[in-house]
Amino acid sequence: MKEIIYLGGDHAGFSIKENMKRFLEEKGIDYQDLGPYKYNEKDDYPDYAFKVGEKVAKNKNSRGILICGSGLGGSVAANKVKGIRAVSAYDEYSARMSRIDGDSNVLGLSGKHISFPKIKSIVSVWLSTKFSKAIRHKRRITKISKYENRR
Repeated sequence: MKEIIYLGGDHAGFSIKENMKRFLEEKGIDYQDLGPYKYNEKDDYPDYAFKVGEKVAKNKNSRGILICGSGLGGSVAANKVKGIRAVSAYDEYSARMSRIDGDSNVLGLSGKHISFPKIKSIVSVWLSTKFSKAIRHKRRITKISKYENRR
């Protein structure tokens, strides 16, 4: 089955999210926009982060991209969803390592502090980088999952 990318954001990430849709289309990558669908300066990133997180958690052949002001709040909110390993990346290195070492499944991006050309580069690296499946990294992810499931 082909991977799908779930997109979400808030008012601070709205225009970048709209540009991201065109970028993903150009790359032939399937996506689903989970909102917002129009600019609303009063919307809240947790609403969209939870939607993206829940979709990614249910569909193992998916990942998510969240765009808010800093990329941090969306990542924090998405990480409240069981099974999500959301990261905020500000450069290609952090995006790459989040996949290689942590098998991140949601990427948080800043809609205010990163240019769209830089965002495209970060997303390209994140999408093309595979999890290393190294024993030590699997062990660490398993520890995180066990802690998450203890409740």
